[in-house]
Amino acid sequence: MTNRVALITGGTRGIGLGVARALAAEGWSLALCGLRERDAVAAVLKELALEGGEVEYWPADIGSANDRTQLLASVIARYGTFHALVNNAGRAPRVRADLLAASEESFEEVIRTNLQGPYFLTQAASRVLVQQHAADSGTARTIVFVTSVSAEMVSLHRGDYCVSKAGLSMAAKLFAVRLAPDGIPVYEVRPGIVATDMTAGVKEMYDKRIAGGLVPDARWGKPEDVGRAVAALLRGDVSYATGTVVHVDGGLSIPRL
Repeated sequence: MTNRVALITGGTRGIGLGVARALAAEGWSLALCGLRERDAVAAVLKELALEGGEVEYWPADIGSANDRTQLLASVIARYGTFHALVNNAGRAPRVRADLLAASEESFEEVIRTNLQGPYFLTQAASRVLVQQHAADSGTARTIVFVTSVSAEMVSLHRGDYCVSKAGLSMAAKLFAVRLAPDGIPVYEVRPGIVATDMTAGVKEMYDKRIAGGLVPDARWGKPEDVGRAVAALLRGDVSYATGTVVHVDGGLSIPRL
């Protein structure tokens, strides 16, 4: 595992950092990106490097076609190859607005980051992975989409977010079928209510709802919960299962009477 490289978008905070920590602990080298400048994530990079693997970071907006192109070129220039893509980067709407009041500008921004960006990053990355797999079929290559329970559960004040995650869920299925003949499995991981900076503003509300029985496991999810699931998928622990959806939500999405 020491020579394996994982590209994780949004990998220096929240769920992405949970994934990065899990993979670093297993000896992966990490190629990370995010919106912040390198100086702002220096402490995180140092922490991850202490696990022994190589760690590199590039500021990149996944919603920008130019940034995506430069990111892939930079990763290949730095490492020569990569073996896994974890599509994690995403954003919430700037304002939680009622479905009848939400703006088109918000919709476009959320879709560009949460759906269009990872869709076309995966397209470009897949071309590279297919070529590499043809040259070296003995080395596993994997793609993971981190979506959300919002891919199937309705939030009326986050309609744009729900639509973006539902679309990303379909993207995972599409790429799973397209890449199966090339020996590249694709998985979807659906987190539930996870304690990150994205959910910090609604902590009090969800504290009450979780205490009231919303989540069968009766707790917030943690980034490391998602990280462990992604690590298992990249290890190949879940074989013959391309297209599988892994729920990491404490039972939140189980239909109940």
